[in-house]
Amino acid sequence: MTRGHLAGALGVLVLTALAAGPVGAQDALRTAWGAPDLQGVWDFRTITPMERPRDLADQEFLTEEEAAERGQAAVARNEDLASREARRTEIDPSGNVDRGVDGAPGSYNNFWFDRGTSVIATRRTSLVVDPPDGRIPALTPEAEAARAAVAEARANTGAHEPTPGGWVDDLGPNGLQVRCITGFNSGPPMTPGGYNNNFQLFQTPDTVVLYNEMNHNPRVVPLDGRPHTGLRQWAGDSRGYWDGDTLVVETVNFLRETSFMRGGASADLRLTERFTREGPDLLRYVVTVDDPSTWTRPWTYEVPMQRNPDPIFEYACHEGNYSMAVILEGARRRDLAAEAAK
Repeated sequence: MTRGHLAGALGVLVLTALAAGPVGAQDALRTAWGAPDLQGVWDFRTITPMERPRDLADQEFLTEEEAAERGQAAVARNEDLASREARRTEIDPSGNVDRGVDGAPGSYNNFWFDRGTSVIATRRTSLVVDPPDGRIPALTPEAEAARAAVAEARANTGAHEPTPGGWVDDLGPNGLQVRCITGFNSGPPMTPGGYNNNFQLFQTPDTVVLYNEMNHNPRVVPLDGRPHTGLRQWAGDSRGYWDGDTLVVETVNFLRETSFMRGGASADLRLTERFTREGPDLLRYVVTVDDPSTWTRPWTYEVPMQRNPDPIFEYACHEGNYSMAVILEGARRRDLAAEAAK
């Protein structure tokens, strides 16, 4: 789809959504055509981890006190980082420019981060709800071997650098994020990240659009029962349908890995996303991840999203931007220096 056609499609969707009237004026948060009204900007930031921490192995939910303590700790951390004296960033010993010393960010100062300061509304100790232990299933032997090989090839190489001797295609598991092809939290599927944890949902009777703030990436999802095209795309090929009051979006035909789990999935990934409006300000997002090439069994995570009254703003990141040239130039100089030191 061209940019012009996409802009036109989004415009039609916006006008149709506005024609549906305000949510409060409709019966049980429904559109003018009777479907559950899921429209709006939804915020999925949270400090709840994807996996349950090992020290909480037998604890599925936090108490109110524990949830409050974690929120207070997040606020205190932000205040500490904001009150520190200005200083030149020093990256941590691993060489990762995203992590600075003393717990500070590396590439940006903390002003630019927006991870949130609260756990999810359910107070669950992890986003993962299946398996019941709140942990992501084990990797397949093939996936484990592949990750080990990448880790060995990229030893002492930063997350934003090519493998020694490599170019654009050798940026490693973080490469799609570095190249601004996919946002690190937009996947698909969506996962809470360091910033830009918002997406907007548009509806018409036969189509929805999932528009991510990160990398301004829209997924146009038909609801009319048409089959998948078989065309592989960066964000896959999505089709949707209603299961009662829940919107179900099934996505297949990925071009290759996405930014999900830092490039952790494969092109065989099959996603089932479920969107359920549970109140004026709450949208429950449940994702089942099925990638037999990567994990030994399917797994599911859940994120209660909060309504955001603010609009989606532009995220100006594009492939071929100035930083890509700088990254490659720096890598070539590093390679030359290593060769000269032999």
